[in-house]
Amino acid sequence: MSSTVTSTDVTNHAIAAVAPKMDPLHHFLVTKQVDVSFLGLLDISISNSVLWMWIAIALVMIFFRLAFKNPTTVPGRMQSLGELGYLFIHGIVTEIIGDKGRPFFPYIFTLFYFILFCNLAGLIPGSFTVTSQLIVTATFSMSIVAFSFVYGFYLHGSHYLKFFVPSGVPVLLMPLMVPIEIISFLARPVSLAVRLFANMTAGHTMLAVMFFYVITLPWWGAWLPFGFTVVFTGVEIFIGFIQAYIFTILTCVYINDSIHMH
Repeated sequence: MSSTVTSTDVTNHAIAAVAPKMDPLHHFLVTKQVDVSFLGLLDISISNSVLWMWIAIALVMIFFRLAFKNPTTVPGRMQSLGELGYLFIHGIVTEIIGDKGRPFFPYIFTLFYFILFCNLAGLIPGSFTVTSQLIVTATFSMSIVAFSFVYGFYLHGSHYLKFFVPSGVPVLLMPLMVPIEIISFLARPVSLAVRLFANMTAGHTMLAVMFFYVITLPWWGAWLPFGFTVVFTGVEIFIGFIQAYIFTILTCVYINDSIHMH
């Protein structure tokens, strides 16, 4: 009995082979790249999440190294970008926190560019979006809110508890307003973490879906999803920057609250 292999069969086999890898959620799976464990008790394996954190850090260091490698009085393009990036974060810290924010500038500067480059690195085909992991964004947000709370107590002592008592509120309403203020404070790390996580996950999932259509559809039908892919990539670059900016702004606001109790 003879069998005939048609071009349709070949296409179907190719789609079947690539489909598991083009699963929209496949891009967000954490997998071990290097298995490192000691006696089965301590697991310090290097995952794709850790690997792309290192890559993002390396990209930031390379960018600013190139920008300020040979600084001149009249800056070139790379130096201008580096200076603009520095002044951008310096302006945010100065505007929101003021002069008392100078000690926090290195951390806020590092935080912004780490998140930004993690967001943008996730757009590279075959990469991993670190900020699409809730555990990563939650760790950042919880540590920021916890630090602002502890630092507020360090500066103001028990007087810092007045932060949860709105000024100008009648005494009779205090039993209602204080719990609301406490719940609002506890919601800070949740909103901060979920905002970044949800935006990165949704946008990159949409890109993965569009790429899947581009690969699986015939050439005459792939132009429309390809066009959407180009547009969505530009939108994702913008969203990656905006989300890093919002995360940084709120970090400055929380630190400012711990200093000035506003």
